[in-house]
Amino acid sequence: MRVAIVAPPFIPVPPVRYGGTELFIAELASGLKAEGIDVVLYTNGESTLDVKKRWTYKKAQWPVKGEVYDNLKDVYHTAWSVRDAFQDCDVIHLNNVPGLVHSMFPGAPPFVYTMHHEHDEKLSDFYAQVTNVQFVTISDFQRRQEKLPRIRTIHHGVDPKMFTLNMGKRDHLSFLGRIAPVKGTHLAIEVAKRSGIPLKIAGEVQPLFKDYFESAIKPHIDGKFIEYVGEADMAAKNELLGGSIAMLFPIQWNEPFGLVMIESMMCGTPVLALPGGAVDEVVHDGVSGFVCKDTDVLVERVTDVSALSSASVRKYAEKYFSTGRMVDEYLTLYREITGRELKASAAADDNDKPRFVA
Repeated sequence: MRVAIVAPPFIPVPPVRYGGTELFIAELASGLKAEGIDVVLYTNGESTLDVKKRWTYKKAQWPVKGEVYDNLKDVYHTAWSVRDAFQDCDVIHLNNVPGLVHSMFPGAPPFVYTMHHEHDEKLSDFYAQVTNVQFVTISDFQRRQEKLPRIRTIHHGVDPKMFTLNMGKRDHLSFLGRIAPVKGTHLAIEVAKRSGIPLKIAGEVQPLFKDYFESAIKPHIDGKFIEYVGEADMAAKNELLGGSIAMLFPIQWNEPFGLVMIESMMCGTPVLALPGGAVDEVVHDGVSGFVCKDTDVLVERVTDVSALSSASVRKYAEKYFSTGRMVDEYLTLYREITGRELKASAAADDNDKPRFVA
């Protein structure tokens, strides 16, 4: 089986720093290759993943400005990729919107589309017009917001070998992610100050949120108690998370998934989160961290995470959120849609069942 995976053209695969979608693509493509699948990755010329790669744009471009030309680059890259994949691929797996229109062309192979974004009514209306695509949501929360006949949830996974379980000293709290109001970076600072435990912040400051960083975050940074370490590559993530008592995830929106949560748990670091979106699907309360109703409870729970074994947190992450589990589920899907006509997922109702049973 040959599978075409189409990535947006703007960030390398795997990403050097920021790039949740590109990290997912890297994990999936590598895992499929390890299973003997012939993978063709459509990306940009700076991607280094060890699979067959094809591209239209040699250089990465991030951040994008949202201008018409940037959107046209995405459209052109995706159209070229799909046209090329039509020739010899059994499945075309999209991770951006523009390619969906090509699924309507005569003779198209089966299409899979993974949704990486929050719910948007206009996008949902567009999806409803594309009747021969298998949609994949990255959380049950996300799936329940869509009304599509062929849709199922496949949670993200990461490779446990990329993360180090630290059984030694842990002396700080951490925040990892975009520095943005919806990610709650300001609340992480509040929790650190109220609990009296130092905080290390890592993440990208996008131009859109520069004012937020300057007004709500930077005044608190002293390089000692509140420290900003910049963007984090894989080595920096392991160091940051491995030395953390807990990772703070005080989101202020409905998170579609939250890859940083499973990265933290792979390091044996519990997650202290506010509820929203997929959080309660990822964090098993009292096992891999705590889901707290507000910042007051977050502060209280900082003292409780010491009762959670780092080894147990890691074991939980390996069981539910490994690359192997994710790849197996996508392989099952690919085999279904290449072996017979697309049909509504019989597994959809099963995804409504609670993940955790007391």
